[in-house]
Parts: sequence; C-alpha cells; structure tokens
Amino acid sequence: MLNSRQRAQLRALANPLPCIFQIGKGGLNDNMLKQISIALENRELVKIHLLENSDCDLRETCQRVCEILHADPVQVIGSKFIIYRESKDNKTIELVK
Repeated sequence: MLNSRQRAQLRALANPLPCIFQIGKGGLNDNMLKQISIALENRELVKIHLLENSDCDLRETCQRVCEILHADPVQVIGSKFIIYRESKDNKTIELVK
C-alpha cells in the first residue's frame, strides 16, 4: 500500500511517460492483462489510456486491473490511470519512506 508521499513521487515520475496501453471497445482481456503484467515487471510504473468508445468505467477498470495484477493505483485522472507494482528482478524506482 502506497502512502501519499510515495504516490506523489510516482505521479511526478509518471508525468512524462507515454500511455503504452489503450483499452477500447473490447475492454480488458487476458492477453492485455498479461502484457500489462510484463510491462509492470519491466517498468514498475505504467500509464494506461481508456478510449472514449470503451464501455468501461475508468475507476472500476483501474481497480480491477490492480486487483488482478496485485498492483497499486497511483492516479486516476481524465481518461488515464497510472499503476505501480514493485519489480522482482528489475527494481529501478526507490520509493521514499
């Protein structure tokens, strides 16, 4: 679980990052979740964009992805959300205490 200082640090790190995943009309599927999990292992911080034609709710989608992948939500804003999961092998982000 992230505290507010850690969340602020991660938001600052995620600001320049591009969205590497888009969730569209098809919604979430197993393949997309697998790809997000791989990206989290490699990057630790991932920004995801929910397209306008998607039938999914942004906050519910973020919570669902976090529950399935055991990640922490960092920020939900506009049509994007940011999630974080500490990497087992490629740890690059040192969180403040």
